[in-house]
Amino acid sequence: MLTAGIRQTLADELALAEQDRVAVDKLVDRYPDIDVVDAYEIQLLNIRRRLADGATVIGHKVGLSSKAMQQMMGVDEPDYGHLLADMQVFEEVPVDTSRYLLPRVEVEVGFVLGADLPGEECTEADVLAATVAYAPAIELIDSRIKDWQIGLCDTISDNASSAGWVLGRERVAPKDIDIKGIDAVLTRNGEVVAEGRSDAVLGDPVIAVAWLARKVASFGVRLKAGDIVLPGSCTRAIDARPGDAFHAEFAGLGSVHLRFD
Repeated sequence: MLTAGIRQTLADELALAEQDRVAVDKLVDRYPDIDVVDAYEIQLLNIRRRLADGATVIGHKVGLSSKAMQQMMGVDEPDYGHLLADMQVFEEVPVDTSRYLLPRVEVEVGFVLGADLPGEECTEADVLAATVAYAPAIELIDSRIKDWQIGLCDTISDNASSAGWVLGRERVAPKDIDIKGIDAVLTRNGEVVAEGRSDAVLGDPVIAVAWLARKVASFGVRLKAGDIVLPGSCTRAIDARPGDAFHAEFAGLGSVHLRFD
């Protein structure tokens, strides 16, 4: 494990990299002893800094929620990051690509919670009972680590590579759709660039949200009514370039779009 001083130094580096859009060298190469606890503590240092500056947490995201990504990273569980209000982007407002380093988009089924979730004992049934609606979503991801050359502790430290998200207008109650069978198609400038299905997320995105509730509880955090939860991507991540217009269509759930300037 790292000392508190090194954790703070790395948190400062990542915060500055996000502010100045100048990526830093891979953390795991420079500090081979870094572990997952270190990484989450580094992430939390920057989240607390932003909260002290007036930001608010309005949800969480799950990363590494596909078996393929877990195998690539050599892990057996997902990771998570925070969604802050000032990270939200909107369908009607083009995203300024220059705010990011190497932005990418992912297609997700968003969860809108209508009730608080339990902590360590949270089950999939609890998630379904607390979810007021699913929503079509695009997550905007970015890496403050050079060239997206990341290890597990790099991405955790970097708020699970989260940078923003947008929800489409449609809302569908859990009872009205099979969360495991939602097909999704992503187009960029009218061309299909990715296709997937919601069960790419651990076989069932509800499993990812229940895992998240249990995991964050160990850090004294709870998922609450009104929170947005992004459980993981249905598709591979796609690079976002100035001028790109993305449209994600979800069978039975509606659509969401996002444009980059």
